[in-house]
Amino acid sequence: MNKIHAAITAVNGYVPDYILTNHELSTMVSTNDEWITSRTGIKERHILKGDLATSDMAVPAVNGLLKKRGIGADEIDLIIFCTTTPDMPFPATANILADKIGARNAWGYDLQAACSGFIYGLSTGAQFIETGKHKKVLVVGGDKMSSIVNYEDRATCIIFGDGCGAVLLEPNNEGLGVIDSVLKSDGSGRHYLHQKAGGSLKPASHETVDAKEHFAYQEGQPVFKAAVTNMADAAAEIMERNHLTAEDVAWLTPHQANKRIIDATADRMGVGAEKVMINIDRYGNTTNGTIPLCLWEWEHKLKKGDNIVLAAFGGGFTWGSVYVKWAYDGAK
Repeated sequence: MNKIHAAITAVNGYVPDYILTNHELSTMVSTNDEWITSRTGIKERHILKGDLATSDMAVPAVNGLLKKRGIGADEIDLIIFCTTTPDMPFPATANILADKIGARNAWGYDLQAACSGFIYGLSTGAQFIETGKHKKVLVVGGDKMSSIVNYEDRATCIIFGDGCGAVLLEPNNEGLGVIDSVLKSDGSGRHYLHQKAGGSLKPASHETVDAKEHFAYQEGQPVFKAAVTNMADAAAEIMERNHLTAEDVAWLTPHQANKRIIDATADRMGVGAEKVMINIDRYGNTTNGTIPLCLWEWEHKLKKGDNIVLAAFGGGFTWGSVYVKWAYDGAK
């Protein structure tokens, strides 16, 4: 009997309409387009305005996915929602999403691993398929990062944007789907990238709000140094473990945190720029949304059997890489 793999059978994404450009940011904090572009590669990012939450971006992303696949929401067995900005501390945004889309037969939960969340979620979801437990697993990655960004802090406000992507996992016995993963974490990195208040360590108070501690905090240099090394190492390790050469790899799908980190990962793998999915210039860092949004935008270029390497690094520190054999021809 052939081994069952968890194949991605559909992908879709959503970004809000409002576009925040580098020029507009330069009117809010002391920065400029050249400074932002040279350091990050970002030109603009999408922002979710009004009384809307992360789940409100997931609804159109998932409904579009279901339409593409020709299935109903009631056919979904499990929803894994990878997010750092849940609608509420509880219940899980996965449960809120299930209600909004009518996935009445699905159970679900949120997965929090900062910018590595989607690859953690993909690997986790794949195991429910591989064991035969479930037939249709929805893995969603999305964040309303603007809700935890301090637009007076130029070190972080230039980086992040809002967006959401989703993939559907289904059983495949042709050897296509999630083949392997290398996932790692190091909690000692928490000091350099975190949100200071709002958890059980430092519950919300007048003092924490006044001190602006409910926003993403980052120490740029140690985070950059760790990301460059670890994301590239994980991508190289998964290639070595699966005997993949640079020629074998059709696409690198990297987390979109910084153009220089992406370039370092591609260099380590030996793949040229023509094989690297990059949309950071238009979306910025959407945290859990980056990788599924890339797959969504590049879907029409993907071919059945393509070897794709996903790689990410995030707060925790968390990082890793997933090797996927693409399961269908994306061109319509």
